[in-house]
Amino acid sequence: MELNTLSAVTPIDGRYSRATQKLREIFSEYGLIRSRAIVEVTWLIRLADTRELDDIPELNETGRKKLNSLIDNFSMADAERVKQIEATTNHDVKAVEYWLKESVSDDDNLKELSEFFHFACTSEDINNLAYALMLKEGRNLLVDTEMNIAEQLRKFSKEFASAPMLCRTHGQPATPSTMGKEFANVCHRLERQIAQLKDIELLGKLNGAVGNFNAHMTAYPGVDWEKISQLTIESLGLNYNPYTTQIEPHDYIAELCHSIQRINTISIDLSRDIWSYISIGYFTQKVVATEVGSSTMPHKVNPIDFENAEGNYGIASALLLHFAEKLPISRWQRDLSDSTVLRNLGSAFGYCLIACASLLRGLNKIQIDEQRLASDLDDNWEVLAEPIQTVMRRYNIEKPYEKLKELTRGKKINQQILTEFIENLDIPASAKKQLQALTPATYIGNAANKAEKI
Repeated sequence: MELNTLSAVTPIDGRYSRATQKLREIFSEYGLIRSRAIVEVTWLIRLADTRELDDIPELNETGRKKLNSLIDNFSMADAERVKQIEATTNHDVKAVEYWLKESVSDDDNLKELSEFFHFACTSEDINNLAYALMLKEGRNLLVDTEMNIAEQLRKFSKEFASAPMLCRTHGQPATPSTMGKEFANVCHRLERQIAQLKDIELLGKLNGAVGNFNAHMTAYPGVDWEKISQLTIESLGLNYNPYTTQIEPHDYIAELCHSIQRINTISIDLSRDIWSYISIGYFTQKVVATEVGSSTMPHKVNPIDFENAEGNYGIASALLLHFAEKLPISRWQRDLSDSTVLRNLGSAFGYCLIACASLLRGLNKIQIDEQRLASDLDDNWEVLAEPIQTVMRRYNIEKPYEKLKELTRGKKINQQILTEFIENLDIPASAKKQLQALTPATYIGNAANKAEKI
């Protein structure tokens, strides 16, 4: 069967392909081959430019342009040629090296240099840097997407800054806040985690079969290979890891995965809360005339975007957790169990982007029902037991908590009952007036101010 969006095995490349198509150039087999080629070319140029290696031919300007062109213009046809070579070599990294040598065979300067492709490298020198480059691109894309969500939350924070709402601690009526402040809480959480994700160092190694530059130092004993390796890695926009075995130990990938997982957890929390607010009428959803909510119940407008977001964030986090637990473990100096796992990094990013797209779509559909919020507040005057007993404590009234507990716990009361209770308190008239002016809708502390400031 021909591969298309209907025949794809996973929804990443099938049903949800529109949300993940930007990942194809990054995490696909094409993306991996391209990233390997970038590393190989960068290493060759660094060696040619390091004049300590006196018997390596100098790279002329024509050759340099040719090498950069191979990377800048890397195409699907190039990737397919690498795969053809791999069919013979049965080695994916070696196939890239052979393709590069083949590609420069018509240039005399580069032909002289061609045996310095992959010089003193183990495959993992190329692969770890290739995956780091892929993760750098993937992280940038994910950060941009998450920032779009944070921006929408900030917009809601300010738009609904003064919209009072009844809070529900333990699912029960509790001290009011504003809807804007609740969005501000999530915005702050999300942006903090995004900042941490951006700050994680992406590490790389370029130090040979077991991390000691053994072959390098045998060929050129007097050369500062640590410095050359570090300069090469940093020129790729990555950070140098000086202590490795054959593999870069992948601790930074675990950090990256845990960071994204925390972002996903916050997003699941948000999705569930909005789902719940929709269910009690705090939000309505914009109706799309052509859509169907239920195959049997015509009236339904289901919160499917938030449900899809929750589900896909969960799948992404399950994969991320496995990566974080598995990848930093390697038997002795190297085993190959990480290789097949690394090839699935794009799947986790894919499910993250699918979830983000669903969450953003859902956020763009919701509309606040301020009348419903006001009705809920007016139906729960008992939440003012907190400020009343707190003011009673200020004026040293005996057993204030217990008196309000007796008046309100498990009961529905109204404004009149509270007004009468306050009138009989032995507190200053000004304090009575302040408490009697209080309503559930005005008892919001500094929520509006906090929402405006986010």
